[in-house]
Amino acid sequence: MSEPGWLDFELGGQRSKGGGDKTRYSLPVTVKLAFNPDWGVVLGSELGIRRADLTGNTFNGAGDVTVLVKHRFANASEDIAWGAMAGVKLPTAKDDIGSGKTDLIVTGIFSQDFAGSKHLDLNLGVTRLGAYGPGEGRLQYAWAAAWSHGLNDQWSVFAEPSGTYRRAVPATAQLMLGASYAYTRRTVFDVALARGLTSATPHWQLQAGVTVLLARLW
Repeated sequence: MSEPGWLDFELGGQRSKGGGDKTRYSLPVTVKLAFNPDWGVVLGSELGIRRADLTGNTFNGAGDVTVLVKHRFANASEDIAWGAMAGVKLPTAKDDIGSGKTDLIVTGIFSQDFAGSKHLDLNLGVTRLGAYGPGEGRLQYAWAAAWSHGLNDQWSVFAEPSGTYRRAVPATAQLMLGASYAYTRRTVFDVALARGLTSATPHWQLQAGVTVLLARLW
């Protein structure tokens, strides 16, 4: 959860090559607001997308909008946290950018802190797709495991394998490596490089972004 009462804003840039597109550029944005330590909302989209398909046709536009409610379950341990997110992906993008259908999303979350500024996040989710082809599974399962290690008060490094599975559709998997720099207590920069591990996954992705606590609302 983000800091209760603070408007948490994330903005980044991403370039990918391979997978379903020849190239893809986007500007992902996420806004988070926690009402208290246990409940919050997450709003995400892509402000701009430029993709070239495998035949070289290019498409431009904004991405779909995702709205999620996030909940942390009560736990006796201060080092361990369980949580869940649920919400919808709304078909706000053009059909040549998004799917044109509404998706329903549910994700389970496990987090643990370790000695020496080490942190583990595990996510397991399922999405009920609004758009799917004949014979394809409607449910898409996603997983991710992120391990981070703080080097000092400002720098940390992280590694994150992740992937998706859906019946009759090639599975995706990738490994992301990156670093974060805390410029101030309210501003963090990060950069990451991801390598696709299956033919259905973008071969390479380069990402950079910034997270800012914009303002305290209460």
